[in-house]
Amino acid sequence: MSNSDSDASSAKKPQSDTGYIEGDDFYTQWRNIFAILTGRMSDEGKEQFRLAKDIRNEAVDCKRCEDQRDYLLNYSPIIRYLSDNIRQLGGDLSSHNIYCRRCTTRKAGGFDPEYGIQICANEMRDQGHLEDTIAHEMVHAYDHLRFKLNWDSDLRHAACAEIRASSLSGECRWAREFFRRGQWKLTQQHQECVRRRAILSVRARPFCKDEAHAEKVVNEVWESCFRDTRPFDEIFR
Repeated sequence: MSNSDSDASSAKKPQSDTGYIEGDDFYTQWRNIFAILTGRMSDEGKEQFRLAKDIRNEAVDCKRCEDQRDYLLNYSPIIRYLSDNIRQLGGDLSSHNIYCRRCTTRKAGGFDPEYGIQICANEMRDQGHLEDTIAHEMVHAYDHLRFKLNWDSDLRHAACAEIRASSLSGECRWAREFFRRGQWKLTQQHQECVRRRAILSVRARPFCKDEAHAEKVVNEVWESCFRDTRPFDEIFR
């Protein structure tokens, strides 16, 4: 066997014990998928496979995200309504500061008062998911302008913001919970989704001690924040 054949063969071997094989060709991709389906790839290997796919598809993912973002800014009722209300408070969110980027952390997006909104293009499943994500971050932007939130150190502010964003954006509506997340309860589903997502978000903040602490903070602000539907008259959907 020649050195080149030997090099090609070794390049197709699984990396360490993860079961992941490096390579962008069709055959290698299917070997990796087969390893995932048959349970022969570790969690580390699955993350390597996902990262490689995100890097390979970065340009396509970002272009699709930007096209869908522009469409939603023009035609989505909830996005247009939130944009108008943010503008009335002196803010401005549009294509110039709603960025589509490849993210290395597994999240849908984020809001920064100085930067704007970042959408994780590699995490967007479809236009509906993007619409929910932009709406979620726009509720954060509205709250920041309307209520002057202390995002860095006040967990009660963070908890209230997450409750309102999850409740008003549409990401906790029944169909998304039922078909996407396997939450099959028919009663109190919306409230449980909002509470669950708020606790997870607060738990990830630096000043939160543990999950019990996050749950306590969410419970403290739950009643007033869940009832507050501004700028809507009621929960939009």
